[in-house]
Amino acid sequence: MGEPKASVKLWIVGSIGIDDIKTRNADRKNLLGGSVPYSSVAASFFARTGAVGVVGDDFPTAFERRWKGFGIDLAGVQHQAGDTFRWACEYDENMIERTTLKTELGVFAAFMPELPAGYRAAPFVLLGNIQPELQMHVLKQAQGAKFIALDTMNLWIEIARPALLKVIRRVDLLTINDGEARQLTGKWNLRACAEAILKMGPRYVVIKKGEHGALLFSKTGVFIVPAYPVCKLVDPTGAGDSYAGTFMGYLARAGRVTDGVLREALVHASALASFGVEGFSLERFQKLSPAEIRSRVSELKRMMRV
Repeated sequence: MGEPKASVKLWIVGSIGIDDIKTRNADRKNLLGGSVPYSSVAASFFARTGAVGVVGDDFPTAFERRWKGFGIDLAGVQHQAGDTFRWACEYDENMIERTTLKTELGVFAAFMPELPAGYRAAPFVLLGNIQPELQMHVLKQAQGAKFIALDTMNLWIEIARPALLKVIRRVDLLTINDGEARQLTGKWNLRACAEAILKMGPRYVVIKKGEHGALLFSKTGVFIVPAYPVCKLVDPTGAGDSYAGTFMGYLARAGRVTDGVLREALVHASALASFGVEGFSLERFQKLSPAEIRSRVSELKRMMRV
């Protein structure tokens, strides 16, 4: 989609898709989805963000306009002949468990990420949940990266563990959910999981626990942030991606990584992710104001105060 018009502080690579989502209250089709839209939009509230991914010739121009409306640079998004990645799921009554109904990779099956020249000096990088080999391929192009975060999933832990471990050794932070942390390390206690992961190479580990919040581990200690108690849960899809995107966007805005900045980033990540689940796709983010973000962050901090 062309070269970036202004330098980005953060770029994010991952999937871009068209989703069909069915919940207990609604059945929505042809929604903008994938890890990159969710994470980049969340990050865009804090820093100039670039997206790296691939779409087919069926990708709606309305999606592109909506995405650009957040100020996100799309120079890293490839257009290829064929169909865009499509995914469908149905959530159980509890809105936690879900069943995948359809996965059609389309052009994503042959995706080979390439960084625009304007992204290569960006200091912050989020490697979204794609094959470890692709994460390593694009990471080698990141000449100016100062802080690199990695997201992964149970599939890659199961079928691509050696390649994944090579990427983990190259990054500063790993974000992972509690089940994946246990699968990766073979341990049950989450603190033991984090200690094992820190020995693999990263300086920091964020273990996400869904509605129970997240834990940030480093060699200097542990920081725990609760999930914001949402009154109206509409669609939890993309919550983890929004969380990771916000976290990295906040770091990119700060321009430095300290214990204090990391803790603020985690609180902001919890706040932004809670907004995202109040609507389908990016709908809630389209109406979100800076004042609402500040208010929810303050409310979270009040909840954490003893």
